[in-house]
Amino acid sequence: MYRLDNGFLEVLLVHPGGPFYKAKDDGAWSIPKGEFLPGEAPLENAVREFHEELGSPVSGEFITLNPVRQKGGKLVHAFAVEDDLDTANIRSNTFTMEWPSRSGRMQQFPEVDRAQWCDIPVARMKINAAQTAFLDELAAFV
Repeated sequence: MYRLDNGFLEVLLVHPGGPFYKAKDDGAWSIPKGEFLPGEAPLENAVREFHEELGSPVSGEFITLNPVRQKGGKLVHAFAVEDDLDTANIRSNTFTMEWPSRSGRMQQFPEVDRAQWCDIPVARMKINAAQTAFLDELAAFV
């Protein structure tokens, strides 16, 4: 999601929830994304994951961006849409994991613990390095 604020391009980034990312900031943020369901098209996946991770539906005229491959090998498909979202009111889905490790205790964590609007220079610092290509492509388009 992107918006133009007084002529300046801003993008919506999300920070992963859970104990592994709690203290990580620069390079840890991402666009809302997730795993495909069987038979799911990339845009369907993007719309579903956005709703699950932020608790808000998304619609509009989507711009298809070129997929990028992250360092770990994951291929990420992305779409841009102009809209606005109040980041103070996000409601993320949760996941369950054993924490602390080997404790036998299962805990739930939000998939996304916060969302933030960032201008492009700030987004470049915060986003997963491979995903900076999405910022470049969007900035050239808008």
